[in-house]
Amino acid sequence: MLTLRTPILRALRGNAKFINYGEELLINRGASNWATSPEKRVTHVGTTTPQPEEVVQSNRLPYYFDTGYALFAKRPSRPFPPPFLSPPSGSFSDPLSTHDRSRDRRSFYQGELVRGISNGDDAVLVEENLIGANDGVGAWVTRPRGHAALWSRLILHFWAVEASKALGDPATPDPVKYLQKAFEQTKEATADPNEWQGTTTSCSAYLHTEGSAPVLYATNIGDSRVMVVRPSSGEIIYKTTEQWHWFDCPYQLGTNSVDSPSANATCDTVCIKEDDIVLAVTDGLPDNLWDHEIVGSIQRSVGALSSESETRTAGKRAIESGGGMMWVAQELVREAREVAENPFAESPFMERAVEEGIGYEGGEFSETVTLRE
Repeated sequence: MLTLRTPILRALRGNAKFINYGEELLINRGASNWATSPEKRVTHVGTTTPQPEEVVQSNRLPYYFDTGYALFAKRPSRPFPPPFLSPPSGSFSDPLSTHDRSRDRRSFYQGELVRGISNGDDAVLVEENLIGANDGVGAWVTRPRGHAALWSRLILHFWAVEASKALGDPATPDPVKYLQKAFEQTKEATADPNEWQGTTTSCSAYLHTEGSAPVLYATNIGDSRVMVVRPSSGEIIYKTTEQWHWFDCPYQLGTNSVDSPSANATCDTVCIKEDDIVLAVTDGLPDNLWDHEIVGSIQRSVGALSSESETRTAGKRAIESGGGMMWVAQELVREAREVAENPFAESPFMERAVEEGIGYEGGEFSETVTLRE
């Protein structure tokens, strides 16, 4: 949710939440506990995705996102290979072993924290002024050097690094330029001697202030989507357009792909208002929920959050725990998952498949990433 920064609202900084369906890891304000669902899938809830502390301290812009995000993966993320995990020794005077840092499971590259988190083959980034969702192509898992999760995460990381440099600059940002540089840096990072192959779609939203008004720069390549919903009127103010070479083969960045950000990525500017909802989602959401169902879910959840009823609804409990937007995102992913796991459901993906002459029934079971701002 878009929020204007005031002395009172400063306390809402970093109020991002996420859910990773697999086993249930519940994290709230730094505390955590485990609970296993009947399906043995994980639900993972936390704050904003990892970013360097100096970035957190430097971003003090008039508008920011009050964040929450939800993830559903059909399989766990593949572990990152060296040198993207354990920090290497920096000089001959350093210990050759890094066992003393083995408790820190965050990913690093060339001594720098890799921003975002992985969700199956996908990657997400949730920060005060930047959000992104990259959909890694899962078929690469069958290749000996295939690692779509690494590709999706690194592109998002390098994009955030470039975009962060422009935050606060009154000049017009160029998110496509940032994505092109991120693409080139990812190709370099995954080349010999650490060659890893993969492809990914990419969508992102960059929050900029022009004068005194918030403006969203939405960038996309492939079939992931950025959407802006206005709950007060039930309108979809904006959504990116899917890019496919043919049905179920989206534009993508990576190994053997002819696509590139400079040639194929789109970037639109959207004037938004306070309390608008910005979503960055992979295809697991629009493949299973029609637009009116997405808007309806958001309106119901936002209505529960603002209800004056004395009833202790799930929404009220979410507000009390500081995870209002997380709960809204969770409800959206829950509804998409119900369709995805139902072999007899009617879904947008089924409708498109039938239009292409392909016999298909039910929802589309794939990683679902929803970031709510």
